[in-house]
Amino acid sequence: MLTAIIASFIIGYVAIAFEHPLKLDKTVPALLMGAVMWAFVSLGHIDVIYVEDNEYYTLPPDGNYYDWMLKVLLHHLGKIAEILFFLIGAMTIVELVDLHKGFSVITNRIRTTNKKKMLVLVSILAFLLSAILDNLTTTIVLVSLLRRLVPDKNERIWYASMVIIAANAGGAFSPIGDVTTTMLWIGKKVSTLHLLENLVVPSVVCLVVPMIILMFKKEFQGNLSVPSNRNFDEAVKSEGLLSSGTMLMVGVGSLIFVPVFKGLTHLPPYMGMILGLGVTWLVSEYIHPEEDFPEERKKMYSAHTALSRIEMSSILFFLGILLAVAALESVIVINAAGDPVGLLHHLAEMLQEAIPNQDLVIILIGVFSAIIDNVPLVAATMGMYSEPMDAELWHFIAYAAGTGGSMLIIGSAAGVAAMGMERIDFIWYLKKIAWLAAAGFLAGALVFIGWYQLLN
Repeated sequence: MLTAIIASFIIGYVAIAFEHPLKLDKTVPALLMGAVMWAFVSLGHIDVIYVEDNEYYTLPPDGNYYDWMLKVLLHHLGKIAEILFFLIGAMTIVELVDLHKGFSVITNRIRTTNKKKMLVLVSILAFLLSAILDNLTTTIVLVSLLRRLVPDKNERIWYASMVIIAANAGGAFSPIGDVTTTMLWIGKKVSTLHLLENLVVPSVVCLVVPMIILMFKKEFQGNLSVPSNRNFDEAVKSEGLLSSGTMLMVGVGSLIFVPVFKGLTHLPPYMGMILGLGVTWLVSEYIHPEEDFPEERKKMYSAHTALSRIEMSSILFFLGILLAVAALESVIVINAAGDPVGLLHHLAEMLQEAIPNQDLVIILIGVFSAIIDNVPLVAATMGMYSEPMDAELWHFIAYAAGTGGSMLIIGSAAGVAAMGMERIDFIWYLKKIAWLAAAGFLAGALVFIGWYQLLN
């Protein structure tokens, strides 16, 4: 049955990659893959394991297998639900701000139609915002902005792809910018000051290299194909500007407050997002972007309309992917020492044995994070190594896992969000963007090695 589980993952992954040739929505194979893999776990009576605070939990000697399997599944489902609720909350806030013309407050001030200037502006904005918010939320916000700035989808997906690279690079050096960096931060593997000190320069390099290369490509020559009056949203007159600005401040403020709320209450990030959604929803009930606002038009600006605009298929796609990875993480295999470990953990150990050079291993972990979810990879490394806090290893893992996912569209939460919102083709991204992301990733990795030696 273990072979069937692995085969299910491979077949499902291939089906996702060839979504357009197969004319099959990527959500379908993702959901089937996640459900079928767990079905094989149950039917094969395969032992499962989960890790909590670096402690390994397996079926007790006198325990019932099915009760234990369900407990492990619920453990993973709880972790997945945190991500999905966070994503739903962030997307709803963004849609509410967009409905109330909040983003027009920004877009009306962006006058350039020069493709190169727009590329630099969007890239820097994504990089900085992802460090303040997180790479997922930043991608959602900026892709929504790009829909106003770049109406032509064929042009827009190039900018959306650069947003993915920039958001992942910016999130890598911030303790709240990426889920894997947050894991290392909460697990007391890295501290905020040393993380910033060691990763800011490599992260900047990871962004700048692909951005400079793109500036010389023909797709970024000349001006954007947009109307000359694109920069002014007629819906936002002087009478509605105040309410639109208010919604922008409330929405973005709610997103920024999420890590603050977490630090104050020690509750998971999705609780802060739920609070932010509630506040934004409340404000949206009492303000509007029009002076003439009859009751029948109120529905157009309601949270119900915002919820209807969310890409629920991308939420379900994320659910299927994470369930599948959870199955790979949970099934037990016996390692070289004779100890029971999860399959992904075992793969990480084999990698370490096959390649003695630790820096090369971490670079490969970054590459693998583009193929499978980087969360279990980082979790595995946290269990594999015992280096002290702020050791070079942990900072390099934070960089590699945070930025390596940019090499494939489904390699990061930011990529999955952009893929769902803009329906970016997997193969298109693989051909056009993957090598650019890889160039930035490798350049940043080399800079990290040299920069760390310089600082220490």
